[in-house]
Amino acid sequence: MFEAVEFIEEEVTPGQPAPIPIENVLGTFGEEAEAVARARAARAGYMGAEREGYAWWIVREQGARLANWISDSRSDREFALDLTSGELVEVPEE
Repeated sequence: MFEAVEFIEEEVTPGQPAPIPIENVLGTFGEEAEAVARARAARAGYMGAEREGYAWWIVREQGARLANWISDSRSDREFALDLTSGELVEVPEE
């Protein structure tokens, strides 16, 4: 099982400590591709609303601390974990 998770960090006044990001599990899916599709949809909705703050989305195996896929609100880039090297690699645009 895979879960898509959204993290939202509100803007803070410079010099103030950043608040703990709000974590929202978007859903649990049997296939990794379904979880990535859900995270991409959430990202598109966030970006379309032109919201303040910073957000990122991950897909991971349920309960894992390591993400298989990650993207954020400050770029169009997406990354996946290369299990052979343990490094994040950029996912080419489709």
